[in-house]
Amino acid sequence: MLGRGTYHRAPMSVWGRRDFVRIGSASLLGLNVWDLARLSPVHAAGPPKQNACILIWLMGGPPQQDMWDMKPDAPHEYRGLFKPIPTNVPGIQISEHLPRTAKVMDKFAIIRSMTGKTAQHEPAQDYVLSGYPPLASLAYPSMGSVVAKEKGGRDGLPPYVAIAKPGYAYGPGFLGAAYNAFAAGDPNEANYRVRDIRLPTDVDWDQASDRRFLLKKLDGVFLKDPSVHNADTEGEFAAVDDAYVKAVDLVSSAKAQKAFQISEEPNRIREMYGRTPMGQGCLLARRLVEAGTRFVTVTTGMNVWDLHVRNFDMLQNDLLPSFDMSFAALLTDLADRGMLDSTLVIANGEFGRTPKVNAAGGRDHWPKVWSCAMAGAGIRGGQIYGASDANAGEVKDKPVQVEDYTATVYNLLGIDYSKEYETPIGRPVRISNGKHINLS
Repeated sequence: MLGRGTYHRAPMSVWGRRDFVRIGSASLLGLNVWDLARLSPVHAAGPPKQNACILIWLMGGPPQQDMWDMKPDAPHEYRGLFKPIPTNVPGIQISEHLPRTAKVMDKFAIIRSMTGKTAQHEPAQDYVLSGYPPLASLAYPSMGSVVAKEKGGRDGLPPYVAIAKPGYAYGPGFLGAAYNAFAAGDPNEANYRVRDIRLPTDVDWDQASDRRFLLKKLDGVFLKDPSVHNADTEGEFAAVDDAYVKAVDLVSSAKAQKAFQISEEPNRIREMYGRTPMGQGCLLARRLVEAGTRFVTVTTGMNVWDLHVRNFDMLQNDLLPSFDMSFAALLTDLADRGMLDSTLVIANGEFGRTPKVNAAGGRDHWPKVWSCAMAGAGIRGGQIYGASDANAGEVKDKPVQVEDYTATVYNLLGIDYSKEYETPIGRPVRISNGKHINLS
């Protein structure tokens, strides 16, 4: 899956170098060349700061007033059924169904004044994951793709990984397929194994080396032909060639192989995170970041937080227990390993939910205000940034626009968000048009 905004190559009128590669050397590792393009790109030299990011993507829009921003004094039809509980930081309360998270409040901050522009899932997801409202004429890169471009991978690890499945809004936009997310699947599955990180059973390293030698020879012949240079107007040949190099790095890297082997984790740690897609996804994210991946997105399904009906039942019996265990375990584990200072952890969705409970016992889409939790990478834990009004329906203090949120993420990762890229038609686009907020 190449994701949204991926540019497809134009058909060639002759049987050229790329066709040879697809038939012969394209099978270097027994994998499709265009799938390999997502593994790890050539990257520009990044800043010295080496922070990584784990984004827990609560797709569908989690309810701020039932998790992070309780309103116990609001009328019943607004405050809902849940009660607030104290955290380990005096004066801060969160939902009663986040008891483990309440015990690690000192490790993270809550932004209670996020605000957006659209109440539709797809454009809102594009917006929050890229920092730009979507346009029909241009697909903007997601934050993970930008981080992949700016920081690249280490030790054969793909720089950008999506757990369990990448969605359309996770994509590289105009940056191209080389900066797409590597799909890691669901690590909670029995006998979990990641595709594309081992040689096929009918290919050994002698064969792989022979095919790499053939590819090099083909490069030497075809790249001397000026018509080939002229045909590669979008740099696809170079991008795909690099994909092969990175694919070989991945399948030959012992560190990369080990990072994906979640079964090596002690049973105590796996149980601490929870035997759920969210829990094991967060655990795999920690392993990947520890090994060298720069950006990991963890999600558990398409719009599972879209709670138009049975909001309280779904939260209490399904969504919040899993999230609570996973989020608290991740922060605790990172802190215990000395990794929290260098790992940005985010729990966010594309918008919030309506202040008033609807007739079906649910809450509908609400982009005017919602909450986001952020930890690590220099963020001071145990703080609340911004505020909503009495019913959690409007921003009351310190609004954080989506552009400011993405600028803050980049700033915490050591990326200059004022840097400009060029689109394929030469249009300059800043990494982010916002201004970062101070959470230190």
